[in-house]
Amino acid sequence: MTGELDQLVAAARAGDEDAFRQLYRNLQPGLLRYLTALVGADAEDVASETWLQVARDLPTFTGGEFRAWAVTIARNRAMDHLRRQRRRPALSVPVQELSELAGDADTAERAGESLGTEAALAMIASLPPREAEAVLLRAVIGLDAETAGRVLGRRAGAVRTAAHRGLRRLAVLLNQRAASTAPDDVPTAADIRARRRAGLPPQTEPVDG
Repeated sequence: MTGELDQLVAAARAGDEDAFRQLYRNLQPGLLRYLTALVGADAEDVASETWLQVARDLPTFTGGEFRAWAVTIARNRAMDHLRRQRRRPALSVPVQELSELAGDADTAERAGESLGTEAALAMIASLPPREAEAVLLRAVIGLDAETAGRVLGRRAGAVRTAAHRGLRRLAVLLNQRAASTAPDDVPTAADIRARRRAGLPPQTEPVDG
């Protein structure tokens, strides 16, 4: 993927409009979800500003991770937008804008695998902002910890820790949600262990009366 992306960037820098459109199609969905987490309903406007600057500055792009470069531009535009709005960044993430969010396999595997569900996506809004942004950069944009750290101006270890904690929190929230929605007549693991200690057979059906 990186090699293909580098080829598209080189072609776009040389004036290939089809290559630029392909870059847009590859990055825009994740970029829009990321910006939605930062500026909410204004994400499309900020994304438009981002792509205008990308198109303008692409001839001077000196190489490296194109996604990180574009996301850095997007983040700067988002911060400018928030300053103009005189409000702090808020992670109010509409679920529909975050559909098909990919998992981060580095940690909290179950949470990462479940990030595609609407309930899990909505839970991102409850994460501390630093953790939420780290999860978004790593899981949505697909940056590694070192590259995400350069975007955020933090050490790679700090980004890795924030993403780890964010995904751990999501795992806990998902477990809590699963427990709260489980049918009453389905025994929990604790019920099964208690019955085993008492020498009783496993409960497979609801007990009458």
